[in-house]
Amino acid sequence: MHNDTKCVQSGYSPKNGEPRVTPIVQSTTYKYDDAQSMGRLFDLVDDGFFYTRLGNPTCSVAENKIADLEGGVGALLTSSGQSASEIAIFNICGAGDHIISTSTIYGGTLNLLGVTMKKLGIEVTFVDPSISFDDLCKEFKPNTKLVFGETLSNPSLRVLDVEMFAKAAHDHDLPLFIDNTFPTPINLRPIEFGADIVLHSTSKYMDGHAVSLGGVIVDSGNFNWANGKFPEFTTPDDSYHGVVYTKQFGKAAFISKARVQMMRDLGPMAAPQNAFLLTLGLETLHLRMERHNSNALACAKYLEQHDKVAWVNYPGLKSSPDYKLAEKYLPGGCSGVISFGVKGGKEAAMTFMNNLKMAAIVCHVADLRTSVLHPASTTHRQLTEDQLKSCGVLPEQIRFSVGIENIDDIISDIEQAFEALK
Repeated sequence: MHNDTKCVQSGYSPKNGEPRVTPIVQSTTYKYDDAQSMGRLFDLVDDGFFYTRLGNPTCSVAENKIADLEGGVGALLTSSGQSASEIAIFNICGAGDHIISTSTIYGGTLNLLGVTMKKLGIEVTFVDPSISFDDLCKEFKPNTKLVFGETLSNPSLRVLDVEMFAKAAHDHDLPLFIDNTFPTPINLRPIEFGADIVLHSTSKYMDGHAVSLGGVIVDSGNFNWANGKFPEFTTPDDSYHGVVYTKQFGKAAFISKARVQMMRDLGPMAAPQNAFLLTLGLETLHLRMERHNSNALACAKYLEQHDKVAWVNYPGLKSSPDYKLAEKYLPGGCSGVISFGVKGGKEAAMTFMNNLKMAAIVCHVADLRTSVLHPASTTHRQLTEDQLKSCGVLPEQIRFSVGIENIDDIISDIEQAFEALK
């Protein structure tokens, strides 16, 4: 099936007489007729649900749908996008390990990697996404465990050369972790370009209505965890009666360990109600992304010609330094987020935002309503001046999340707000 059809049909196939729409299984526990059945579940011999922290039928539908959309062997929902990154990284990293990450990533992820994980003994090297292959390879160390990046960075909108980063990681027998939140699998499927683990904040386009926090980890099933660098997958896990993940779960070793070990111990599971709302959003994801893509491109072209705009960054514009990469990785569209600078600096940007009538000032991005944010004073406020520059966040910068309203109304709102600038 095409991804358009998968959005609607994948993940749940009701049998005769069962509900047509995914049911909300609002239960923490599940009954079994004998002790042996429950024991086999805890031994990971049988599949099934026994406690919602590790799995729930409603959550499973969303997980299966997203795994299918991304082309992976399995997925794990989490309570937020941040917890998806946390669970995925802790699944293979511990004190004394090293990560290579692009610098132009979401501020919360930057703090997770550069502050919290540093306190836990995990070292991180941040690199420019436009780094050359040779220079990237120089950053690998004997204790490096993974490479991390965003396909389309938040909020600087840099397009990552996924194939190049994947080759560098694989040449060192290491996996590439990719956050694909902004493009979604409708615009880009990173696994097809070599990504091994794909992450999303499902709170954004996948939900699409700003009603449900969540995150997801998708396992491609392609990485060889038995290459000698990841003994946690090939040696017995004493906390699970000696299970060896590569033997027990094969290609799904990573996502299985993330679920039964990391989720068991850390616990940021998605709630069934949130998973149900996410599933509703996923069913129209393909339709909404088409509108986000077209509206944002039209809006970016308008802003590029405006005399009160200092600069516009949108990969779909021919003026973008990443236009060639966008043609390769995002031929169907570059999502709905635009980054631009207002002439006059921070104060002018604030004045512009304060005069918008339809576009809302919110601490959110990538849903169906047009919204706006000043990253330097909000999502990236905790960063130093040097960190802001390395992230591509400038004082005059506005992150404009273009919704699915009529494009003429969006542009009219922008125009009347600019009229307030003298």
